[in-house]
Amino acid sequence: MNKKTIRDIGVAGKRVLMRVDFNVPLDAEQHITDDTRIKAALPTIQYLIGQGAAVILMSHLGRPKGKIVETMRLTPVAERLSELLHKPVLMAPDCVGPNVEALAKALLPTQVLLLENLRFHNEEEKNDPAFARQLATLGEMYVNDAFGTAHRAHASTEGVTHYLPGVAGFLMEKEINFLGGALENPRRPFAAIIGGAKVSDKIAVLERLINMVDILLIGGGMANTFLKAEDYEIGDSLYEEGKVDIACELITKAHQRGLEFLLPSDVVIADRFAADATHRVVANNEVLRGWRIMDIGPDSIAAFRQALEGAETIVWNGTLGVAEMPAFAGGTNAMIEILAERSRAGATTIIGGGDSAAAVEQAKAAEEMTHVSTGGGASLEFLEGRVLPGVAALQDKER
Repeated sequence: MNKKTIRDIGVAGKRVLMRVDFNVPLDAEQHITDDTRIKAALPTIQYLIGQGAAVILMSHLGRPKGKIVETMRLTPVAERLSELLHKPVLMAPDCVGPNVEALAKALLPTQVLLLENLRFHNEEEKNDPAFARQLATLGEMYVNDAFGTAHRAHASTEGVTHYLPGVAGFLMEKEINFLGGALENPRRPFAAIIGGAKVSDKIAVLERLINMVDILLIGGGMANTFLKAEDYEIGDSLYEEGKVDIACELITKAHQRGLEFLLPSDVVIADRFAADATHRVVANNEVLRGWRIMDIGPDSIAAFRQALEGAETIVWNGTLGVAEMPAFAGGTNAMIEILAERSRAGATTIIGGGDSAAAVEQAKAAEEMTHVSTGGGASLEFLEGRVLPGVAALQDKER
């Protein structure tokens, strides 16, 4: 990574304004149901505290659309972070304004302050310069450790860098190094597994990966469009009619490059879209009319396993079925097992954020993978080869 990190600057005695991604899920009682994102930011926070910095954290939570929403306050996050750090975390009443500025300037070295939800202000997502300047007055230097929001040019990710020098935290560095390393200099054979609901969400990723990988496996709802492109009967399965031609082109490109390119050879179909639907396994050319594809089948799992047997670098983005329904999570769970096996065999396994990362976390298999990205949309745009505004805005390393 050619961006400066917190190792490249002196932070002792400084107020460090740090963007984190604490957009965590909460239940009806305001309890955090998954603190992965909070834990992911701990190494950077602990380093800054250890170096004698006063740390001012800022994050969004949910989509309050510029209004104060009581259920989207960051108070539960401050409480959980305090438990993880084994020290008090002060909670600000807002993220800007005279009271917040006074709190920030009164912070002592090693103290931690969490600002209230940035998206209670419309100016955050609009990247309003005046709002960015207000945020910048709270600190003396800026650290971005929120890879999950790096694809958005918001006031807290891009705007603030016009007023404060910005560097990457450890999580941001790790994300860029793993995802960038996989694409720029992978150990081969290099495999990609791409799933999820829509081809349209992944066209740019597929077009790029087809020119890079040795093995490409397609699953999830998007595989329906590819099966349709191959003239298979897919029953009432959802597919993107307007993307069938693109799917044909991608299949042709894959074959021209000589990739090992696999679509599901068998599928789990259901008579309706429901967790308790009647379901059965059929070959990919035997889908019943009125039924829909919900997952890949056991033969597909076996073929995917065999294809990945010798892979040395594997990137996975997108679940392989309707994984939130246990009856149709078989393909996704099998892929988690396969990748864990490859990791134990020394392969580099990278889970590219979003639903696939959530499935890995839910299976408690994250530690078995080489890297599980905290960024959904950000990891996808990175895989597409796009410039991420939150990364581009950080200071370059001196050559």
